[in-house]
Amino acid sequence: MKKLFDDVSIKCSRLTTRSYSTSFSLGILCLHKQFRDPIYTIYGYVRFADEIVDSFHDYDRRALLQKFRNDTFAAIEERVSLNPILNSFQQTVREYDIDISHVDQFLRSMEMDLDQKTYTAAGFRQYILGSAEVVGLMCLKIFCDSDPILYERLKPFAMNLGAAFQKVNFLRDLKADFLDLGRNYFPNVNMSHFSDGTKKQIEDSIAADFAKAFVGIRQLPRTSKLGVYVAYVYYLALFKKIRNTPSALVLQNRIRIRNRHKATLLAYSYIKHQLNII
Repeated sequence: MKKLFDDVSIKCSRLTTRSYSTSFSLGILCLHKQFRDPIYTIYGYVRFADEIVDSFHDYDRRALLQKFRNDTFAAIEERVSLNPILNSFQQTVREYDIDISHVDQFLRSMEMDLDQKTYTAAGFRQYILGSAEVVGLMCLKIFCDSDPILYERLKPFAMNLGAAFQKVNFLRDLKADFLDLGRNYFPNVNMSHFSDGTKKQIEDSIAADFAKAFVGIRQLPRTSKLGVYVAYVYYLALFKKIRNTPSALVLQNRIRIRNRHKATLLAYSYIKHQLNII
């Protein structure tokens, strides 16, 4: 039965999300049940694409990513794929009428990682748009659940949140990106002379994105507000820890949030949600 294969596909998306990100997994569990699996499918999809460009250095990454692109659009058109991650993703794309251009924009940013080592301001904006902002829009389409007016109103805030998450990831992963992969995403920044002043300029941009994103989170339906808020609180805590860490140490170590702290943040978020004070 096709349903059995679809169920297996969703389980693969759940497993991928839970294996790669405890923070997003906990956030997803705080969503209304009807939204959890669709968000799992989006995370599983973007994670697989990211793995191709970041991890498969012993293989022809360009060929693999091109095949992934071709298989993605074939799955959407044909409504099925033998790749369970793509099979579950295409179901979500079709069910929630996710804009195909967002999928294409995301893949374009992944393709940039094959060649780009440094970024201009324009290139940085393009990368953030594809790697993070449109992913936020895919998720927002699910959270708005066929309410086009709400979707249009919350679009800029979803893009701000995606940008904030991605920029925090860049700061958290400076060591791996710059020292291991030779990448420098931040424009006009000399990573060989990364200073506290330079770090603060980046952090000011991230703080502005977080502030704008919170305005949108407060307008989300209760069915999705807690889950998105939990992810926001986790990333904000990570950001604050990075902000309190000297630039030299950020370049040497990957900053993390302890699981005990995550549990405290989860409880704090749940109480605020129950009291309707988010």
